[in-house]
Amino acid sequence: MSTEVIVDPGAEFRARRGIRHPVRIVHLGLGAFHRAHQAWYTQRVNELGESWGIDAFTGRSTSLADSLEAQDDIYTLIERGSVDDTASLIESISAASAGSDVVRWRTAMASADAAIVTLTVTEAGYRLTKSGELDLADEAVVADLALLTSGAEQAAITAPGKLVDGLRSRRRASAGPIAVVSCDNLPDNGRAARAAVLGMAARVDTDLADWIDQNVSFVSTMVDRITPASTDDDRARALVLTGLPDAVPVVTEPFSEWVLSGDFPAGRPSWEKVGARFVDDIAPFEQRKLWLLNAGHSLLAYRGLLRGHHTIDEAMSDLACATELERLWDEARDILPFGGAELDEALAALRSRFGNARIRHLLVQIATDGSQKLVQRVIDPIRRRQARGEAAGEAQVGVLAAWTLHLLGSDRRDPAADSLVAELSGRSAEEQAVAVIRFLAPDLANDSALVNSVATQIAVLNSRPDQGDTA
Repeated sequence: MSTEVIVDPGAEFRARRGIRHPVRIVHLGLGAFHRAHQAWYTQRVNELGESWGIDAFTGRSTSLADSLEAQDDIYTLIERGSVDDTASLIESISAASAGSDVVRWRTAMASADAAIVTLTVTEAGYRLTKSGELDLADEAVVADLALLTSGAEQAAITAPGKLVDGLRSRRRASAGPIAVVSCDNLPDNGRAARAAVLGMAARVDTDLADWIDQNVSFVSTMVDRITPASTDDDRARALVLTGLPDAVPVVTEPFSEWVLSGDFPAGRPSWEKVGARFVDDIAPFEQRKLWLLNAGHSLLAYRGLLRGHHTIDEAMSDLACATELERLWDEARDILPFGGAELDEALAALRSRFGNARIRHLLVQIATDGSQKLVQRVIDPIRRRQARGEAAGEAQVGVLAAWTLHLLGSDRRDPAADSLVAELSGRSAEEQAVAVIRFLAPDLANDSALVNSVATQIAVLNSRPDQGDTA
């Protein structure tokens, strides 16, 4: 008679775990970036003697939460430098939960121990209009409003809906104030989170909206750490480095930055002890990130894909792309609040980071949902230049032109731009330019100089996507 041996894949991880910290942070949007950034900062604070555990919820899928639970909520963080890798085990996530588990979500949010809710839900996840208000025409927002007003026992779909649902549970439990900390690439992202949450709460229960206004702070942040999707090779590398069969390791670069601005009425970790910065005015830091790194990523993604590249480092090694990137940075230099040695140091770091061939940051990943990103990354700096009496930069305009052609290609992953794509098909370069500008910035659609500049670059890229290649 044979005896079946049952292998417990979590046993090796449990043997490595130290303290399981009490949950004091609830996170919405569990993914690679949260694990490379906020969870990593919290891990380092805990290593200094504090005790902050995270209950991390996925958006809707259960797969990552299931995988982490099978590993006792421990995972490997691989810092991938230009020469070698280093690995560490992250234990700051005390529980990983499916975003669809409404009972667990409400329980976590209603706990008096919870002091902070962090968010990584992407720019599109806030469900805002271009004017910064809750988008009441969004089908998912409409569905959540119906769900929340009916009192149904099922999970909300949207991030604002989930937050309103959780904060309602917190209010009912008299659990006290809490801070909502947005960690997405939006300018003044705390204000965006507040607009989304209060916009929904006011339509569900005005008393709840008043309670949120008085008891919930919304903290703005600037976050930075390049974190590509992990691969089978990364899982094999994690096994070599740690001896653990990690199904969900995170690969990231050695660089990281976190700047925060706002109040924490129920307390917070001492993140400043491990490199985070707390400031009164976050706008300059946001602009530096959005107009240099994020805009640079968009330029390399859309131009790089047109030229047949697949990753950021490949695009950086292309003289035409690299030259256009430097031009984009020069256009931002004059309008950024930072200058001199500080800006030179930031740009030198970006060149090194973008050129790290061991970080395979896919262009199609970066190009996703450009309709939700380009206003902050490109249109806003164009507006700033125009306010100074200057024309839009040629490289800034070039990003819009390259995005236009990207939308008409097979790599497009931008459902919010479907209506725009229908307008672009079969149109002249000038008509396409008008449509793109009207979509992103309706007030600029009659700016003939801007339209002509975009149209000219669309025509050039359409005829010669390799234009500017001097190699």
